[in-house]
Amino acid sequence: MIKRMSDNVNEVSGSAKREGMGGDKVAVSLRQTKLHLAERDGYNENLPGQYWEPNVMRIRPRLLLLLLYVGLVSAAVPTAARAQSSTAAAAAVANAGMVATVNPRATEAGVQVLRRGGNAVDAAVAAALMLGVVDGHNAGIGGGCFVLIRLADGELVAVDGRETAPARATRDMYLRQGKLRPELSVRGPLAVGVPGALAAYDHVVRRYGRLPLAELLRPTAETARRGFPIGASLSEALKREADHLAKFAGSRAVLLKADGSPRQAGDILRQPDLARTYLAIAEHGIDWFYRGPFARRVGTWMADHGGILTAADLARYRFRRREPVVTTYRGYTIVGFPPPSSGGVHVAQILNVLEGFDLKELYKQSPPRCYHVLAEAMKLAFADRAHWLGDPDFTDVPRGLIDKRYAAELARRIDLTETTEVPGHGRPPQWQEDHFGGPAAKHTTHIAAVDGRGNWVAVTATVNTAFGSKVIVPGTGVILNNEMDDFSVAPGVANVYGLIGGEANAVAGGKRPLSSMSPTIVLRRGRPVLTLGAAGGPTIITQVVQTIVHHLDLDKPLPEAVAAPRLHHQWLPDRLRMEASFDDDVARRLAGRGHTIQRVGRMGVTQAIAVSPDGRTLIGVNDPRVAGQDSNEPRVEK
Repeated sequence: MIKRMSDNVNEVSGSAKREGMGGDKVAVSLRQTKLHLAERDGYNENLPGQYWEPNVMRIRPRLLLLLLYVGLVSAAVPTAARAQSSTAAAAAVANAGMVATVNPRATEAGVQVLRRGGNAVDAAVAAALMLGVVDGHNAGIGGGCFVLIRLADGELVAVDGRETAPARATRDMYLRQGKLRPELSVRGPLAVGVPGALAAYDHVVRRYGRLPLAELLRPTAETARRGFPIGASLSEALKREADHLAKFAGSRAVLLKADGSPRQAGDILRQPDLARTYLAIAEHGIDWFYRGPFARRVGTWMADHGGILTAADLARYRFRRREPVVTTYRGYTIVGFPPPSSGGVHVAQILNVLEGFDLKELYKQSPPRCYHVLAEAMKLAFADRAHWLGDPDFTDVPRGLIDKRYAAELARRIDLTETTEVPGHGRPPQWQEDHFGGPAAKHTTHIAAVDGRGNWVAVTATVNTAFGSKVIVPGTGVILNNEMDDFSVAPGVANVYGLIGGEANAVAGGKRPLSSMSPTIVLRRGRPVLTLGAAGGPTIITQVVQTIVHHLDLDKPLPEAVAAPRLHHQWLPDRLRMEASFDDDVARRLAGRGHTIQRVGRMGVTQAIAVSPDGRTLIGVNDPRVAGQDSNEPRVEK
């Protein structure tokens, strides 16, 4: 039996006893965000995790939660607990199901689906659709996604909803009189790839969900119609992008005031066109979007405004089933997303390299030495990314990149006392004949969902930079992506994230651009124990790696692992980005080893759910960096 707990909440002090966080009810602090909780009696034997090793995660209630500013919430179905801490890492505990997103309305949408009998797949899709309304500058049905699922029966599923280039796209489409016009791949009609998120959501709900897509769309449409107060993050994004949004009539009408100024925090944002789009899809199915009125309207607008995306491009779009990347790390199985995601490959590659070092002992001896090894492993992996990674339907991506022997070779290049020059990519074993296959028989968002039946879902979705291409085709309400900038628009030319790409990621019609999205599931003896993912462009990869390292290697509770200071090295430019929360002494010591240090305010946003040490509860964690990040870090991608 499930019952509401939201009317019976009290403040939990930092001295809450650990024993109170198992099957017993624990009071919850709600403060500015409203969290709906429910309780289900008894332990569900289908909840995986009883093999979780006790030394991996030590729950300290005083660290579990500092309630947030506007909309960061992890919602749990059943027994849940929250506490407060100066770390500001938001966490919830439950024993039957959980949804974690960056926005409370999206989280609540997922939780309501679980209450109505849906499973984790339904909940994750419902949350993603709601994010397209309340967090549309980051993701929506005008963009793409990767969906990674571990079903209750153990099957691993990877569904690729990445955008594709229009059929008429060419490698020189951004050249004018022989000179690159990089803004054309970032803003306006030529920046838009064919959206894939909706096709992927429809497939996973039909194949693995319990509720029809229409039932997930209608409540979200009502939120779009009724409106919601604009929060701090969206307000900052509107302020920053107002001049670009004003150039497109559809975007100006929806997102700006009548005088062209950006809407402010607290203003009610109503999106009636988006509501009608959602309701039309609910009534007619996704063919209305890909082969019907939406496709025709977008094709007409593109033709009138110098774009190359056509209604036929939308009609041709197909999601892809992929074979997940499966590797091991210190006795755990790491399941990631394959190309065209670079995330699964390079999370695995970096962890493989790190496996050659006793990070716990290094950290104990000298934290800067541990961070130095992390940075050097990142640098080696990103050099390979620049050369080898691309759409596996168009280019050969070597499986040898995740080979343990290759990782050991790279690890031997790391000097514990100083940086190592990395002039270019490595050459993994069997690079000419063993490749990742095609389809299997700073602004993004991640959704994590788990249900009591044992299904685990990780979804990362994006429109690329804030508000994507800045284009809303009038009458649709849908923000269209600018994923064309994720291609290598010209040899040796960096994209908006400073990433250099090679021939493998060159523009071609129908091709999927390379992505850093890294939805990840971690297993222990075949049972899921952790799912995570992130937003933040290329830092997505390194965020996932560092959360895993802090949690599994350094024995930090999940809230501490997510809140821990982050660093990032992507080979080029040759600099080590470090969050301002790092001690100055750590930065000085790393500089002394030869790193060029760049201090940044905050770096990315991570969502994660883990199983507790006793295997009976779920711990969901939201990143404390979500509030205020826009003004403190470079634009984030996905």
